[in-house]
Order: sequence, then structure tokens, then C-alpha cells
Amino acid sequence: MSEALNRRGFLGLAGGLGLAAIAGCGSDGGSAAAQPQQGGRLRAVYAGGGAKEVLDPHVQSLFVDIARHKAIYEKLVELGPDLKPVPRLAEKWEPDAQAATWRFTLRDATWHNGKSLTTEDVLYSLARMADPSVPERVAQSSLATLDLKRCRAVDKRTVELTLTAPNAEFPALLAGIGTQIVPDGFKDPTKPMGTGAFTYVSFEAGRSLVAKRYADYWDGAARIDELQILSADAEARANALQGGQAEYANDMTATFARTAEAGRTVRIVAAKGSTMHAFVMKTDQAPFDNPDVRMAFKLLVDRQRLVDVVLAGRGVVGNDLFGKGYQYYPDGLPQRERNLDEAKALLKKAGLVNKEIEIFTADASAGFVEAATLLAEQAGEAGVKLKVTTGSTQTYQKDLLTKGVIGSHRSGAMPIPQYVTDRLLSKSPFNVTHWRRPEFDAAFAAAQVLTDETARAAKYAELQKTLRDEGGILAWGHPDYLVAVSSKVQGVQAVPPNTLDQGRFDKVWLA
Repeated sequence: MSEALNRRGFLGLAGGLGLAAIAGCGSDGGSAAAQPQQGGRLRAVYAGGGAKEVLDPHVQSLFVDIARHKAIYEKLVELGPDLKPVPRLAEKWEPDAQAATWRFTLRDATWHNGKSLTTEDVLYSLARMADPSVPERVAQSSLATLDLKRCRAVDKRTVELTLTAPNAEFPALLAGIGTQIVPDGFKDPTKPMGTGAFTYVSFEAGRSLVAKRYADYWDGAARIDELQILSADAEARANALQGGQAEYANDMTATFARTAEAGRTVRIVAAKGSTMHAFVMKTDQAPFDNPDVRMAFKLLVDRQRLVDVVLAGRGVVGNDLFGKGYQYYPDGLPQRERNLDEAKALLKKAGLVNKEIEIFTADASAGFVEAATLLAEQAGEAGVKLKVTTGSTQTYQKDLLTKGVIGSHRSGAMPIPQYVTDRLLSKSPFNVTHWRRPEFDAAFAAAQVLTDETARAAKYAELQKTLRDEGGILAWGHPDYLVAVSSKVQGVQAVPPNTLDQGRFDKVWLA
């Protein structure tokens, strides 16, 4: 996720907004003793993307965009803390015996203009997400098997969705990024209209969104009256929170957390080991088109040192796979350990001793540059020279698809099959490792068809073992996901990013 804007840009905005007129203090975000209060304004600050920030809920990749869209719009399905799908606008769903046709029953919800949510809204939204003429819509890949011509409204509250190929994971795909439901005929993203807990007031890319409480929200009106979602880099987020110019700061560094915990005005809410930091190697470009070189790098890295130094110990070591602790993660695989001698032998065999390789990184996420620099030191111990090159923070995620043979990568929480769909299939839109194997694609598709969860999990485990041993992901650590809040803020949940209760501002209050 990108970070942008300098401190002056954010603090100038925050200063103009003034301080929240809120009194009192609380110390425990989820304490039963802290009675929910009504009213006030909450200012939440996220890593920004400058002019690239968007209001279109189907075109998003930044945490700040996702937070803004979540406040206004909703999905049919969301992810619970265990990364399993849970009902939202769809109150229930049921597949046929082959998991090729699914029936979703909508709950009784209203748009911000008072009109009722209908199945026509759902069908229009899905067609908009999957429109191949607009490649920026991020759910296209995950919804590629949706057969829109055969999908239909059974009645106003029941929609039948048919797939071109069976998929037992389909509800989880509807919880992915960019799957918000919009009204039938929605054309102008600059005029947001959702069913969410907050209604749109104003937006300025790179600076702020202002929204107000929607009194008729189906899941109970928010406790706060006004929500402001602001953009700033990591240092500015820290300064804003500590200076009383914000009450919530997303995605904070371990260094800030250690400092904040020494005081009483800021509280850290940590979702343990819930994201992934990795180096990604392009498997179709030299020298990483050689499987020996990929394995050599997986063996030369000191994962524990990276966790200790870059994450300040706030995380666990990775095992070259995404999703540690999530459903379908193959826990039985042995932890890969550092083996410099074997790494040196593989590098010598590949003719890379004393050769220079460029590693591409940016300050797009906390720890990227530090981790790349430390990897360069560790690679030097194995006889390889790594030159650290930094790119633009605002465009890094897109640039990584085409630039550099090895680079820094981070992923938030999502179901493992979703990660594979988005990043590891031949036609995946975010395939940063360029892992393109038709036999892998076919095996993954065959696994998704299995309606027996045990059998499906076994097939997923086989595929992940292949990825771990042959793929281009060097997952070195799983950091805690750190959110910092003012001691006035109550009700913030310690859950992974991209799940229902993360950034759930309708459920927080100000003491």
C-alpha cells in the first residue's frame, strides 16, 4: 500500500480542521466498563496516494481508498477474523450440488437516498466490476468465472449467480477488494451513493474524505456523528495522533508503537502476525528464471534477523508462503532455515558469485527499504552483490509488476485462494513474480471445484508446497498489523486488515 504526501500537506489540512471538541479519557478500546457514547467527530489518518486516490469503489488498491469506500458502501459478503466469509448485504447464500450456481438472499437495507436495495442493484454492480473494457476494476480477475448472461433476479431479494466453472470458494471472492455494491445505473463515482454507515459529504484526493452518520443504517447507526478519513505519510500520522489532530492512525511502525506505549495518550491495537512481508523474484527473468537461484536466495536469508531488526520483533518468521495461520495454510511444512553453505554452492553453480543484482524497493510500506538493505548485507555473505534501487512511493505497487528482477512485497489479509487468484495464476492482474504455469492454473481450478472442504484443503496444500519450493516468493516475515488510537477512542478491534471489523468506524465511540 502506497504512502504519500509530506507532513506539511497533512498538518496544514488537520490544522485547518481544528481539534475535536471531545472531553474525557478512556484506556481500553474493548473494555466492558467503557460505556458507549454518542456523538463527536473521529479523524482517521491513513497512508495516502496523492492524486491517485479514488472514490470509485471498484477501482481501489490503497488502504485509504478501501477505508473510504467501506464507510459509504458495502459488499454482499465480508471476511471474519478467521478469513472465512460472513454475511453482509447478503444475509445468506446456498450453492447447488456442484457449487456452480449460487442463490443469495439480500437483507432489508436502504440506499442513502432512502430507496431499498434490490437484486437489480447487485446484478448491475457485478457487471460493472467485471466489465473487461475497464481494466482498472480490481475484481475482474476474481470474478472472471461469473457468467453474467445466466445470472438473474429470482425476485427483489433473491439473486441467482451462475459460474462458468464450479467454485466452492465463490462467497469469499465476493468479499475481495473492489466488490462493493452500487445502485443500479450508477455512473458518477464523484457522487457516492451507498448503503453503508456513513453518507458522503466531500472528498479531495490526497487529503480527506468527510462523511456523516447515516441514521437509517440497517446494522445500527454509528455512534460518531462525523467521520474524516485523512491522508499522510507514516511520520505525519504519528505526529497527528500525538498532537491531537487525529484520533486513529492506521498501519503504524513498530518503532512508533514502542515509543507510544511508553506514554498514556496513545494506545496500540495489534493484530498479531496478520500480514506478510516478502521479497518477490520474477521467475521469467534472469537470474531468477533459474530455480537454483531462487532457492539460493531462500536459503541465504536470515528471517529471524529481519523480523528482529525491521519489525522490531513484532511479528513471526515466514516460510515462503502467504497466509500463515489462515484457513488452508499447510502448517505441516518444516520451517526453512538459513543455510549459507548450500546457498553459496547454488550461486556458484549458477555463476553468480561476485555478480551484481538490482533489488527494487520504495518507501511504499514501512520497512521495505530497511529490509532490502539488510537483505543486501545477507546476500553479500553468500557472495552476491545486491544494489538497492528505490522507486516512487505513489506508483510502486504498479511499477513492481514490470520493474526489477527482485523487489519488496507486502500483502494484507485475504483468503489464501484469493491471494492465489490475484497473484499467482497466469492471468492474475497482480502477478509480481510472473509465475505462469498452465498446469498450476489447472490444478488450482480443479481444487476449487471440490465441495468437500477436507479434499479441497489437501489439494491447496499440495499447490502451496510447489509454490514454496519452486515459486518466486521469499516470505521472510509476518508482521503484526498495528493501529494506533487516541486514549479517547473505544471499540477498536484487534483484527487483520481487509476483514469486517478492521476500520469499522460505525462501531467505535469517543469517551
